[in-house]
Amino acid sequence: MNLQAKEQLKTFLIEDIGTGDLSADLIFDAHEQASGVFVAKAEGIIAGLEVAQQVYDLLSQDATFIPTVADGDRVKKGEIIGRATGNIRTLLTGERVILNLLQRMSGIATFTDIAIQTLNDSTIKICDTRKTAPGLRYFDKLAVKIGGGFNHRVGLYDGVMLKDNHIAYAGSISKAVKKVREQIGQMVKIEVEIETEAQLLEAIDAKADIIMFDNRTPEQVAAWTKLVPETILTEISGGITLDNLADYAHTGADYLSLGALTHSVLAFDISFNSQNGEKGEVNLPHVD
Repeated sequence: MNLQAKEQLKTFLIEDIGTGDLSADLIFDAHEQASGVFVAKAEGIIAGLEVAQQVYDLLSQDATFIPTVADGDRVKKGEIIGRATGNIRTLLTGERVILNLLQRMSGIATFTDIAIQTLNDSTIKICDTRKTAPGLRYFDKLAVKIGGGFNHRVGLYDGVMLKDNHIAYAGSISKAVKKVREQIGQMVKIEVEIETEAQLLEAIDAKADIIMFDNRTPEQVAAWTKLVPETILTEISGGITLDNLADYAHTGADYLSLGALTHSVLAFDISFNSQNGEKGEVNLPHVD
């Protein structure tokens, strides 16, 4: 986990804890110990397991999380995904932030896996967009990768994407690409969003690195990819749902970006189970 993500975790904890955890701090003394388990309450792909230990370490470094599965594993309902042991206050104070992120990330990873299976075309890579919740981009995009997908640009800083408004203000695709190309190095790619065949031909002539077919039908995509030189990558985006995703299989595109992977997250149900706050090592429930 990078430093930026750790700083975000600090922010999440500060938001939740404020000046202290009244419930845990008033009931338990500073040295009481306990154990518990994180249990999947649905079937799907687990993601974000590293969050648990990072949260414990940020709080007090007196609790340990041991995963029993790995990120990317498919789990069944009722399966234990990790065990935690340590200071009761730490386990309880960190519980909500850990669960919020585990549930969100596992939901994204599961949905990404479903999308890949639905498309059923290994020649097209499914990727995310910048449609992430503020503050959660690192975690959302990591979850997409764990689910088998690919990351589009992380932010405005690591790739050029010329959308309709950029092109309108610049005057044309050719002018916009030319201005960018004159100022960036060879490591930065330029993607151009197009909606018409005329725009497609202009983007090809301008030597864009990537051309995005925005809100186009599968038939249009299949026809237009044949016009694009092999040196230019192609991407499908806009208006795609699980209901029509399979229609875009074998259309010849290289990537398909799906905002729903992160902007319409259905949380994966996970719970943290203890035994009524008993001290010491508790007998963990057996789950088949």
